[in-house]
Amino acid sequence: MALIVAIDGPSGVGKSTTSKLVARALDLPHIDTGAMYRAIGLAALRTGIDLRDAAGLETLASHAQIAFEPGDPPRVLLDDEDITPLIRTPEISMAASHVSAVSAVRRVLVELQQQLGRRSGGVLEGRDIGTKVFPETPHKFFLTARPEVRARRRYAELMAKGEAADFETVLAESIARDEQDSTRADSPLTFDETYTVVDTSDLTIAEVVDAIVGAVRQ
Repeated sequence: MALIVAIDGPSGVGKSTTSKLVARALDLPHIDTGAMYRAIGLAALRTGIDLRDAAGLETLASHAQIAFEPGDPPRVLLDDEDITPLIRTPEISMAASHVSAVSAVRRVLVELQQQLGRRSGGVLEGRDIGTKVFPETPHKFFLTARPEVRARRRYAELMAKGEAADFETVLAESIARDEQDSTRADSPLTFDETYTVVDTSDLTIAEVVDAIVGAVRQ
């Protein structure tokens, strides 16, 4: 099997940055599965499809063309449109959480993720990579961090983009999304004894990357 590294965890733990750097260090493609759900969330909001309309979301996901292009940062394409700067807002984060709870959508996107991974290997980040998408890989990492640390990182990210943000609101939204992601019926945010858990609260990104790359190479 091609080399697959699964990096799971809630928002704000540094999954995206860590995954990109791990992929670069191991010379593997970076497959941002969260961006796929964000893309479908964006498409749903644009087209007016209700986020509770499972059939409508399944149809939308089945027809959407999602692709990744390398770069710094890597670009996410939806039907050939570069949506990279559009899918990191709090609104799209919550939409993605709703969309990812729809079993039919997950089936469509998981199949795409498996195709990409089996074709050339990769570092995949998400919330159920090691439990549902590639449970057979021995390289599974669950990143975590204290809620206030994660909210502080997210708040700084929004401020750096020039977006209006309130720390308490960001913290509340983060906790709400954790609750939604961890209690959904299909593929909840979780981990088991096959994972290596890394608490990133007091670590630098470089330290987290070194820990994961070292474990994979070992």
